[in-house]
Amino acid sequence: MIRYNRHNTIWLTILGALIGVVLLAGAATPIVQLTLIALFAFAVGGSFIDLSQQQKLIDNLQQRSPLNRVKMSPQAREAVARASNRGGHLPMALTLADVGIIASQSGSDGLVMRRTRTISKDDDGARPFITLNVNSMEADRNANVRFEIIDQNGREVYIHEMKVYLREGEMNILADHHLPLLKNPQIEGMGDWDLRVYLDGSLAGVHNFTLSPSTEDRRRRLGGNTSQYYVTESEREAEPEDLPTSLEDLLRNQSRSSNGR
Repeated sequence: MIRYNRHNTIWLTILGALIGVVLLAGAATPIVQLTLIALFAFAVGGSFIDLSQQQKLIDNLQQRSPLNRVKMSPQAREAVARASNRGGHLPMALTLADVGIIASQSGSDGLVMRRTRTISKDDDGARPFITLNVNSMEADRNANVRFEIIDQNGREVYIHEMKVYLREGEMNILADHHLPLLKNPQIEGMGDWDLRVYLDGSLAGVHNFTLSPSTEDRRRRLGGNTSQYYVTESEREAEPEDLPTSLEDLLRNQSRSSNGR
């Protein structure tokens, strides 16, 4: 909506009076007179502002303000910076607040899940997650989230796409499927891996984590007896795909544990 800015009335009156005096005095040449008239017309036009565009600009600046960046986890800040260096970006009304890997492992106590930056083939599997802060400008629409996991050799070992419905506020998005690790012959070696997250085709974050050797691999390298380490059928009864708790609860519990140390 375009409205007149009343705060400009005083200085427009003064400017108009000065220009009027010059014109009535007849001291200015026709070119100077036309210039003064054009200047006054430009000043009047500048006093009419598009309030809707001004509000959008304010909203966009708020989305990129330092106050909003405080809501981002250290992992998210790092991931966004790495994505930005590669030309990636998110719409201003979306903020990547967190990103990471959830590893799951079966044992005598059932299925245990943990947030980690170090996984191994002792784990049943690993699945990525992100947390988004959604502004009202981007809310109430469907979006495509793509997770890619790249191994130490640059090989894509995991690709998963999912449709999500963006709601205003904070959203935790956990991948529907995990990357199998235990006894997976396609997972080899060890080293630094990357998790790349795309939103609607745009690179939103690049998160780094590590694949470490399994207990069996360590014993083999030390020349130990690897036959002592194995996973029983009872330990495999828990299905990694069935999450025993929500992502929100898992992150909340780990945050409390970290704060209690």
